[in-house]
Amino acid sequence: MQTEMFSALFLFVFAASLSPGPNNVMLLASGANFGFRRTLPHWAGIGVGFQSLILITGFGLGRIFEIWPFSLTILKVVSVLYLLWLAWRIANAAAPRPGQSAGTPLTLLQAASFQWVNPKAWTMALTSLSVYAPSDDFRGVLIVAAAFLLAFVVSGTLWVALGRQLSRMLGDPRHLRIFNWTMAALLVASLVPVLTGG
Repeated sequence: MQTEMFSALFLFVFAASLSPGPNNVMLLASGANFGFRRTLPHWAGIGVGFQSLILITGFGLGRIFEIWPFSLTILKVVSVLYLLWLAWRIANAAAPRPGQSAGTPLTLLQAASFQWVNPKAWTMALTSLSVYAPSDDFRGVLIVAAAFLLAFVVSGTLWVALGRQLSRMLGDPRHLRIFNWTMAALLVASLVPVLTGG
């Protein structure tokens, strides 16, 4: 990969990773609700799941959409249902009342699995691989995966840390509930491009 192409890849990857999307909204909400340490499995799951998506797609899975176009419709339906379920979880993650159990952050496995139905993850993976690693070039796929991993370590950490900082302003359960419902609404809003084909 030439230096200019390499630079363009990193600019694309960091811009895509830092921009708001389902993963970043959920990391922000989890950081605010559960703190940095309890969010680490969720954070790690995103890294593991997205890396597996990039590598497996880069080495041939992406062709499934060409061979069976209907599989893209199935992916969209599953994505919408899963994102709605996650939005419900976020909306109801407010601090518990006395006698109620606290909510729980996503586990490593849940967060990793989510990458396979995350519309933004698929868009980033397919776009970056088609532009920066055409023809399933082994080295190119590994470079794209490494770039995303580096970008995620930085961006994911920043989103969790921002959520943790916000939690200090959300001590009042009412404020936390408003925050959670706002995050849930943003997560549902991230479905608009999926539903409109944009």
